[in-house]
Amino acid sequence: MGLSTPTWAQNRPAAPPAAAVPQAAPTGPWTLQQAVDYAVQNNLQVRQSQLQAELSEATLRQSRLSQLPTANASASQSWNYGTNVDPLTFQFQNQTTRANNFSATGQLNIFSGFQVRNSIKRNTLDYEASLLDIEQARNDLSLTVASAYLQLLLGEELVRSNQLRINSAQQQIERTQKLLRAGSVPESNLADARAQLATDELNLVTAQNQRDLARLQLVQALNLEAARANDFAVVVPNLPDPDDQPVLDGDLAATFETAQSTQPQVRAADLRVRSAQRSEEVSRGAYYPRLTFGASIFSGYSSARIARKLTGDSTIVPAGFIYQLTPAGPIQIPNQFAGILQPRFETLSEGFGSQVKNNLGKQLSFNLNIPILNGWQARTNVQRSVIGVKQAELRAAQTRLQLRQTIQQAYADALAAQRRYAANKRQVEALATAYRNAEIRFNNGLMNGTDFNIAKNNLTAAESGMIQAKYEFIFRRKVLDFYQGKPLTL
Repeated sequence: MGLSTPTWAQNRPAAPPAAAVPQAAPTGPWTLQQAVDYAVQNNLQVRQSQLQAELSEATLRQSRLSQLPTANASASQSWNYGTNVDPLTFQFQNQTTRANNFSATGQLNIFSGFQVRNSIKRNTLDYEASLLDIEQARNDLSLTVASAYLQLLLGEELVRSNQLRINSAQQQIERTQKLLRAGSVPESNLADARAQLATDELNLVTAQNQRDLARLQLVQALNLEAARANDFAVVVPNLPDPDDQPVLDGDLAATFETAQSTQPQVRAADLRVRSAQRSEEVSRGAYYPRLTFGASIFSGYSSARIARKLTGDSTIVPAGFIYQLTPAGPIQIPNQFAGILQPRFETLSEGFGSQVKNNLGKQLSFNLNIPILNGWQARTNVQRSVIGVKQAELRAAQTRLQLRQTIQQAYADALAAQRRYAANKRQVEALATAYRNAEIRFNNGLMNGTDFNIAKNNLTAAESGMIQAKYEFIFRRKVLDFYQGKPLTL
């Protein structure tokens, strides 16, 4: 017949994910999902949270095993010199003595103010909260990776936009050179066109630096080697413009209700409130008496202990005296003819095995400890645990407040980015028309290079602002989707 699994082992929480060994990086351009999955498996903070959960599981396991009886065995050997008390005969002696003591004890906790039970419940809540900490670390990392991923996409698009402007500037120089040879424009227009090309090249270098920094930040978030930053590439998805997407849902209350029921940091904070309440119950258990049952067995050996052993020989010992009556009274006369046969004994040290057997002792005991006055330690610990409950409740309220503010801020940022994109788009359309008119006038010699460059730079700034507003809206929208329980995908 097999052994059945204990109830406490059947109801245990799920084991924490093991601190995984870093997996191999995928080849080719990375998608956002690949980046998030790789970061979750390789990030050091996530792995640290996993190890912390394993420590919490070990604490929980130990608290459950504390319900079992304790058993200990001990053995000792000592030498006594000079005048000493024999540990087994308890007689004073003046000789060198070797002594051995052996004992085995066991103890069972019968009642301790429900402290063991409440400790198990508290450690179970702490362990479940540590599992949610792993999930929270993964969520934070996922948002960090998504932000870095979109920043890299923004950098790539700004680089492409500036490269197009350089190509346009180079074509403008070629047209200006032809017009200059034809005598249609002054030479200053060519100098202004070359100055604009230099400005566009500087803007390209700035955009390339920003892209490289964004790539490095993403590589660091993925815990990749810095050497991979140069050949690291991401998949560029086809992202819709903010004005092509539906208007943002302004029901923040519904989003918050969904988030606080799904986000691990809120559930972990609630579990730690319950854990603090269990800690208070553990502290109050110190007011109750404690009852334990103990059992022990012990024996020992002493080289000073002796035993008498028959030698097989015997001696006759005179029987004593006889009494003879005389006129003066009875007198004692030694008996010459009668005696007592007395066997002879040999004095030897008692053997080790026989001493251990003969000195064997056993004990059973019940111990009741009633707390009366212990320097107000129990009362002070209860007061501390009550304060701990209030602190945990405040931390839970702070977590909910921070979550609500994060959702509100993400909605406000997304709405502002969507409006800014719409405004920048209208501005780009207007400035693009103005730029085309300026370009016609510049090529016909009706506008100087300075005014033409101003028109082009205004269009460039509006296009850059529109691109930045687009990616900011996408990220803030993804944050809102994340808190609504939707996956982080592009």
